[in-house]
Amino acid sequence: MDQPYIPINCERHDELLALATLRRPCTLDVERPDGTLDNLAGVIEDVYADTGVEYLRLRGGPTVRLDRIRALNGRPFP
Repeated sequence: MDQPYIPINCERHDELLALATLRRPCTLDVERPDGTLDNLAGVIEDVYADTGVEYLRLRGGPTVRLDRIRALNGRPFP
């Protein structure tokens, strides 16, 4: 079972929205449920909420829970 969602900082959320709006490529380090990290790269297509959990979708790629992001463009993403 997945852990409860922990909302991210509003400034970080705004940063993701800006990248999506400007269609700028980015890199993400995303923690999997087993604790390992995936390094993803692409353009954020959408940032949205579904049943109280916030996600982003990379163009042609995966959907990521925002509280699983550990780094954005090489910077820590607390």
